Amino acid sequence: MSLKLAELQIAIPKTFDAGKVADQIQQQSAIHQSNAQAASERQLEKNRETVTKSNEASETSSEEERERTEQERQNREKREREIKETKHPFKGNFVDFSG
Repeated sequence: MSLKLAELQIAIPKTFDAGKVADQIQQQSAIHQSNAQAASERQLEKNRETVTKSNEASETSSEEERERTEQERQNREKREREIKETKHPFKGNFVDFSG
């Protein structure tokens, strides 16, 4: 296959353009991959911090929950004692309704 001079004048610049486009595509894929890796690292670090914060929060909330549960138990016992100690106006008293 022989190429004429006019054909070479067109083919050689197009080859350079094609090479440039191929190089740009390769560089873009490398840039996209590095951006994806950086985003992945940021997300991983964020997840690590979130787990640490939630563990601290769960420790605090579990202590608060224990205190709240203890307080509720004490309030319940106090109400039960008050109910037992109060004298009912009719209970234990004889009322004759026979007429």
